[in-house]
Amino acid sequence: MGENDVAGKMRGPLAAMMLAAAVVAPAIVHAQAATTADSEVVVTGMRSKLSNWRQAETSHVVLLSDGSEAEVVRLARNLERLHFLLSNLIGVDAADKDTVQLQVTLIGEVVQFEQMNLRNLRWQQGPFNDLFRIGRYYDPREDGPVMASTRVDQRVVVEHTTVNAASVQGLLGSMALGSSDPAIAAGLQATIGNIASAGIKDADLAPTFGEKAMLVTAENLLYAGYAQHFLMTYFPAAYPRWYLDGFGQVFSTFTVDPQNRIEFGRAPNGARNVMDEFGAFPIKDVLNDAYLHAKPGRTRWTPVHAWMLTHFLLFSDKRRPQLNQYLAARARGESAEQAAMLFGDPAQLGAELRTYYAGRKPYLQISYDESAIEQPIVRRLRESEAAFVKGRLELGTRVVIPPAPPADTAPATAKAMTKARDEALAQRARWLEGLRRDAARWSREPGAQLLLAEAECRSGNAAECSAAAARAEAIAPADPRALVWKGTAMVMQAVGKPETERAQLVAEARKLILKANQLDHGAVGPLLAFYRSFETVGEPASDNAVEALAQAVADVPAAPVTRLELASALVTKGKPEAARKVILPVAMGAHDSPERPRAETLFRSISQSPAGPATPANPAP
Repeated sequence: MGENDVAGKMRGPLAAMMLAAAVVAPAIVHAQAATTADSEVVVTGMRSKLSNWRQAETSHVVLLSDGSEAEVVRLARNLERLHFLLSNLIGVDAADKDTVQLQVTLIGEVVQFEQMNLRNLRWQQGPFNDLFRIGRYYDPREDGPVMASTRVDQRVVVEHTTVNAASVQGLLGSMALGSSDPAIAAGLQATIGNIASAGIKDADLAPTFGEKAMLVTAENLLYAGYAQHFLMTYFPAAYPRWYLDGFGQVFSTFTVDPQNRIEFGRAPNGARNVMDEFGAFPIKDVLNDAYLHAKPGRTRWTPVHAWMLTHFLLFSDKRRPQLNQYLAARARGESAEQAAMLFGDPAQLGAELRTYYAGRKPYLQISYDESAIEQPIVRRLRESEAAFVKGRLELGTRVVIPPAPPADTAPATAKAMTKARDEALAQRARWLEGLRRDAARWSREPGAQLLLAEAECRSGNAAECSAAAARAEAIAPADPRALVWKGTAMVMQAVGKPETERAQLVAEARKLILKANQLDHGAVGPLLAFYRSFETVGEPASDNAVEALAQAVADVPAAPVTRLELASALVTKGKPEAARKVILPVAMGAHDSPERPRAETLFRSISQSPAGPATPANPAP
């Protein structure tokens, strides 16, 4: 069977499976198309020097890296190739969907990445065994998703043995001393020297002794993360976490060869070592989500298990229809236990999976037209821009503060919640002070002032936000983001004012926000700021404001914050079924976001309402 035939064979099943899991969003009013205002600004005074950071931008990705230009270009194009592959496998031209680009940041030093302490609040994996603490950060933020990792390959050692470099050297030494042939003895002595020095000269060339390991390359992490992002963005639904993990792993070994062939579906490097060491996992506990409550230190669930289960179900003609039905049931909001019964006897499924493990695994090669893959626009960042790359990443973690314990909370739980809240507030205060110092140092960098304005506003500091936004506006008058944060600060300052003064401030703020929208119709910030100008001051949102919020959800479909806001607004407008569809991925989906508890409460209230939600039809494959 030819490569194109294989591609055609898989396109239909994958399309059916993913389409069945997709949730139909409520009808929204799309913003009118308009030419984005020119964001290039002229800054008087001396510009900062060029840094070693580069940015590569395509239609779907903005890639930031402190690596070489060749590497940045290659990775950005590979992500576009992966997007092309996923779009064609599903049978839907997702490239035509106008969503905000994913911003990917790759950092060369592991220490720098770890020092940022990027807590994954809205995305989790596993829980995998403690050995598999693979460093990747993903945040489906309201104004656009971000992902970050290092450019360094990660090695997971799953078993140590008594064999090591010293024992091998000793054995070869004994053989050399015992050999009567001078040539053999000399060769063995040379081998001993090579073993002793290989790790010193080049760690990549060093032989491996005394361990069974799994190599997780930086590219494996990148491609797996993008595959998950693709599903959550173009087909948002209440996916089970094991499936998202496994789907990412299936595409983690994505490669491109010089003959314009894309390959995917191969087993991850070291997969057999992992399976041999950790063994089988109760499949029933996976399908019904029971494994999610296991302690990572005790669980034997790994990324390889997620890969093998997903790979088997996707490539099995017998089981793929059941996977289709299972995902559709989860997408409708059925419980994990109910959906799991669609696979029948778990013991039989486990037996088939063990047989599958012992055999050869299929993978696919697909030829493609290289001219269909766009070239990224590449530029080097100035030092003043590069200084805030990490701050932009840290923003998502620093401004989210855990809630205070309710009055009826048990004492031990209340103490833990209070401690977590106090620590987060102290950490945010320290981070803000550092950000203020950096913004003062780079006082002519608009990005610095805009980042500070956002951080101040989202921390509740209206006056400081207004000042930073004013500085940004003075540097870059045509940048709509300065107007958004200036207007947002005015709305915050209007709270608590006398009615006349409040109304005047809010009206002025909305004028700034609407002007920002006119400058850039494709920006999410003005849409959110306009809706929140009602919410912040306690006014009922207008229909136009709810439409703006719906557009923001359409632009960034995976963001739980705006999904919760839109669902709440739709309930207020008397549209509970539309609200139910919007909130399902947050309330019943794979990830435990800070918004999930409120989403679950809202989902239950809709489901238990006297009228009851309309029963959605089973989506056609």
